[in-house]
Amino acid sequence: MLFTIALVLITSFLVAAVAGKIARLDGATYPAAFFRAATAFAAVLTLAAAVATALAAVTG
Repeated sequence: MLFTIALVLITSFLVAAVAGKIARLDGATYPAAFFRAATAFAAVLTLAAAVATALAAVTG
């Protein structure tokens, strides 16, 4: 379980970093790029929580 949590967090950080870098390459300011990265980070965590909830409901 701890390994899964660590994997989700690492994936979230990687997605956020890539989203921020792509935003900067697109010409966004640093605050705008940070906001996009934070949004991507939150989206990945939300998706992981939804999947975990669905799996918990299915497995009982």
